[in-house]
Amino acid sequence: MSIRLLPPTLVNRIAAGEVIERPASAVKELVENAIDAGATRIDVILRDGGRSLITVVDDGVGMSAAELELAVERHATSKLPDDDLTHIATLGFRGEALPSIAAVGRLTITSRQAGSDAAWSLAVEGGAKGTVQPAALGQGTRVELRDLFYATPARLKFLKAARTELDHASDVVNRLAMANPGIAFALFDDARPLLRYAAAAGDLLGGDAAAGRLARLAQVMGREFADNALAIDVVREGVRLTGHIGLPTLNRATAAQQYLFVNGRPVRDRLLQGAVRGAYQDFLARDRHPLVALFLELPAEAVDVNVHPTKAEVRFRDPGLVRGLIVGAAKHALAAAGHRASTTVAADTLASFRPQAAVASSPWRPTTSLPRGFAEAAAAAYAPLAADVGELSGFAAPNARAVTPDEATAAQAYPLGAARAQLHETYIVAQTADGIVIVDQHAAHERLVYERMKHALSDQGIERQSLLIPEVVELDSPAVDRLLARRDELAELGLVIEAFGPGAVVVREVPALLGPADAQGLVRDLADELAEFGQALGLKERLEQICGTMACHGSVRAGRRLTPVEMDALLREMEATPHSGQCNHGRPTYVELKLADIERLFGRR
Repeated sequence: MSIRLLPPTLVNRIAAGEVIERPASAVKELVENAIDAGATRIDVILRDGGRSLITVVDDGVGMSAAELELAVERHATSKLPDDDLTHIATLGFRGEALPSIAAVGRLTITSRQAGSDAAWSLAVEGGAKGTVQPAALGQGTRVELRDLFYATPARLKFLKAARTELDHASDVVNRLAMANPGIAFALFDDARPLLRYAAAAGDLLGGDAAAGRLARLAQVMGREFADNALAIDVVREGVRLTGHIGLPTLNRATAAQQYLFVNGRPVRDRLLQGAVRGAYQDFLARDRHPLVALFLELPAEAVDVNVHPTKAEVRFRDPGLVRGLIVGAAKHALAAAGHRASTTVAADTLASFRPQAAVASSPWRPTTSLPRGFAEAAAAAYAPLAADVGELSGFAAPNARAVTPDEATAAQAYPLGAARAQLHETYIVAQTADGIVIVDQHAAHERLVYERMKHALSDQGIERQSLLIPEVVELDSPAVDRLLARRDELAELGLVIEAFGPGAVVVREVPALLGPADAQGLVRDLADELAEFGQALGLKERLEQICGTMACHGSVRAGRRLTPVEMDALLREMEATPHSGQCNHGRPTYVELKLADIERLFGRR
């Protein structure tokens, strides 16, 4: 066959295959055009998930009749005034969206330019352009796309159910709404409203910008995120990072609620996602993901947004600077949060309580005779407490004691209060000024030991303690080889091991911070860690896993009885240690219940 040029209509359909994957892709392109046109309100209407109808209405600057005719031509744009692809300051710029959409559907554009007394309309069906006609419309533009992919039936077959396509379109609108809090957005499924976001009030370029953005994030991500979000606002070498990140204890099983933006453009970039993962690596298990909304602003020439047909990925001139900025800013914000845990911990705790219907569930009805000894038991229960508050009839309060005036003062002065009891030799109960705190002693101490190890390693090195009797640990040969290959790096972390025959190692020194650690369990767990992340990565690159494993073995175990002094000392150290609100796996180390919440449980409020 001889070489020939393809027909323009077929060329447009091929381009549409790169840009328009599904109805949500068309929604994205049309809404971005509306944002670039300076709209303050954008309404999106879908029918059948966008398959049969997509309508986008805005109140932007609009187009004249001549501009309208040019808008549907390939590579026609108003967004590159100096023809410089290295300086792109708008969301859309390629000049391919409208002709690509028109090539695979029935497109009608109606627009009225600001200051004009006339509106104009143009229809394009399957790539065949009509003539510009007079129309009726207020200022702005209305785009209607009917029968998407009717001209390419093969693509139509690959669309999902209407509900699925609607969800994808909703995600597009949400992301663009988050980046533009000063614009009002609405999304309708035919006539049924799905999303309604009012424009943020106040000066979005001044002091109210962060508040306006957080209000929009609360609309999209939920009030739960806004209540547990840490603000980010840092600048380094002309690159600015703003936004909010969630506390580690507010996490999800997927990364679906990680929203990343570059110069107002929603992106799904591996570099940025990896930076977020790196920032939280000390605080979350590998299968849990934080909630974040981060906005990166940098000079247009420092980022290439033309590396992906749908502009979903970008390329940075200095990726190391961007990654370091995100990791450093997030870690600083998390450290500044101190021992704070998310409010969802207390909410989930309160939700787990199920108040019993006293009369309905009790075996003693008002008309039933009371059991023998009931009066005596009631009198004992309501008698004044003994001075030592030692043991009530039928109830043992471990480590309970009289409340001294000094302790009462401590309960008012300290955020985590004063220890009152230890339950099941695992949980510390403390009284605060306006509620109670329940602490998981093992999880809390694990985080404290971990932070001490990190500090010691970065400061003067981890001190080692020689074992009086070296401990032999039997392992399989591959595990022994993995450990011995990293013996020098393990020694830097305070663990000194040597070969001991073909299937064992001997432990001669352990980190002094761990105290009387279980050397057998520690070495076996480290061997498993090395098997999981492989030999290719150095231990220093996986410091959090190694130190975390060691800290787990050196922390106060569940089931160990603590003295009142030990419990109070643990609470005070938690208050002074960053990140102590969650263990190394992102689980909360304590639950705080306010007195008002407890009173509601008992019907006092």
